[in-house]
Amino acid sequence: VQLQASGGGLVQAGGSLRLSCAASGSTFSTYAMGWYRQAPGKQRDLAAIISSGGTTRYADSVKGRFTISRDGAKNTVFLQMNSLNPEDTAIYYCNANQLVQRVSGMESIDYWGQGTQVTVSS
Repeated sequence: VQLQASGGGLVQAGGSLRLSCAASGSTFSTYAMGWYRQAPGKQRDLAAIISSGGTTRYADSVKGRFTISRDGAKNTVFLQMNSLNPEDTAIYYCNANQLVQRVSGMESIDYWGQGTQVTVSS
């Protein structure tokens, strides 16, 4: 699976951005898709995730401001980010998680996109 993220940029506090992540392959609908972010000097943390069935989960820090969605016809996952603040500044990474049944049990496989920079100025 190859993931291509886009949509990052520089925005003023209070503004909005929409990130997109296009996935290759024919099994997109079976993956859980997520957006993670990594601020300078910090670890990579989950921002939002959407299951193959459309269930969503958000980090507390982005609830009510970010919305994750997916378009199966376009093999694309989106992250709509509103009311951005400087604390949202980070590199945003797209993730695809695949669960594969092995003889030894279930295996979880992660795929990562290249990351897109989001900078929010005060």
